[in-house]
Amino acid sequence: MKRIVAFAAALLALVGAVPAGAYWEYGHQTIAQIAWANIKPTTRTRILALLRQQALLDTPQCQAGTLDQAAIWADCIKGIKNPDGTRKFAATEPWHYQDVNICRPFDLVEPCKDGNCVSAQIVRDAEILKDRRAPAADRVRALVFLIHFVGDLHQPLHAGEKGDKGGNDVKADYGGYAPQRLNLHSIWDGYLAERAISTGPSLVRAYPAATRRRIAAGDVTDWSRESWQVAHDVTYATATGGDPCGPTPSRARLDQATIERLVPTVRLEVERGGLRLAKLLDASLG
Repeated sequence: MKRIVAFAAALLALVGAVPAGAYWEYGHQTIAQIAWANIKPTTRTRILALLRQQALLDTPQCQAGTLDQAAIWADCIKGIKNPDGTRKFAATEPWHYQDVNICRPFDLVEPCKDGNCVSAQIVRDAEILKDRRAPAADRVRALVFLIHFVGDLHQPLHAGEKGDKGGNDVKADYGGYAPQRLNLHSIWDGYLAERAISTGPSLVRAYPAATRRRIAAGDVTDWSRESWQVAHDVTYATATGGDPCGPTPSRARLDQATIERLVPTVRLEVERGGLRLAKLLDASLG
C-alpha cells in the first residue's frame, strides 16, 4: 500500500512539474530523431554547424547544442525570467498552438492573427532558416523553434480545441491513475505519447522514399487541418464517448482498452511530425 501511495504522489508531482509543451521531452526528441534519420547528409552538417553556435541564443539556462536539447529548447525558455520577475519569452508562448474550434469549419485566419500561432511560426522559421543572408543568431533561433513547433503541430490538442484551452480544462483519468491535476491535454502530451512511442517497433529509422513522400505531402496548412481533424475525430470523440461536439464530461475516463485503441493514432502523429520536419529541414538547409 505504501508503494502505491508513493507512486501516486510521484505521478502527481510529475503532472505539476512538466512544462506545458506538446509531447513533453520524449515526444519532441523522438520527432527530432526521426527527422535526423531521414534528412540529407548536407542538411545534417548544416544543422550541426548552427547548433555549435548556440551561444547566440543567449539562454545559458536552456542549452541547444545537441539535437535532443534543441527539440525542447522552446519549452525550456518559458521558465526564464527578467530581473523584474516577468517571463522573458512570454511573447513566444502563443506560438506553440492554434485555437481552431473543432466544432466549426476549419479556419486559420483568426487563430493565426498577427502570426501568433504554431503554423505561422513554422512557415516563418523555415523561411529565416533558408535565408543564408539572415543573421546567424536569427537562423539558430529559427532552427530550434522549427524543430520544436513541428512537434507541437502534431499533438492534436495544439491544433484543435473546443474552448477548453486545448483540453487543459478537461479533467481526465488515464487507465487506473486519476491524480486531481491530470487533464486531457497532459495525457496526450505525455502519458499517451510515451506509451505509443514505446509500443511496437522503433519509430526512429530511415523510411522508404515512397513513405516519406506520401506522409510529407502537402504544406503546413494541410498538416494543420489534418491534426485538427484528429482532434475532432479521435481526441474529443474519445473524451466525450462519441460526439466530439457534445457535452464534455466533468472528468473524461480513458480506460486501458481505449488507450490501446489510441496508440496507433498517436504513433502515426509522431511519425508524421518527424518526416514532415525532415522535409522542411531539407528544403531550408539541404
